[in-house]
Amino acid sequence: QVQLVESGGGLVQAGGSLRLSCAASGRTISTCNMAWFRQASGKEREFVTAISRSGISIYYADSVKGRFTIARDNAKNTVYLQMNSLKPEDTAVHYCAAQSTGRWMPTRLEVYDYWGQGTQVTVSS
Repeated sequence: QVQLVESGGGLVQAGGSLRLSCAASGRTISTCNMAWFRQASGKEREFVTAISRSGISIYYADSVKGRFTIARDNAKNTVYLQMNSLKPEDTAVHYCAAQSTGRWMPTRLEVYDYWGQGTQVTVSS
């Protein structure tokens, strides 16, 4: 079992930055592929970014490419999401996810085994 706890969300003006953290417990995340998804009010949960166990393979949604950066620190059992140049359309609950079994398809939320409770990011215009 892996427990994931996100933090770092908040209210920021457009153009600003936030850094989200996802702290894992119960198991080392070095054996997990990790991802961030987000869900805006009234919309489906969508893929944001993902990083492989080794950190070598990284994927981004087109909407965040060039603005967001995912990173992992396996020694700290933590994954980070640096969000720069934030836009009002980035407003959503952001979720951390871990995949430990089966074939990894980074953008598919159904392959992830563990989820955090989410952290709200609100970007004002």
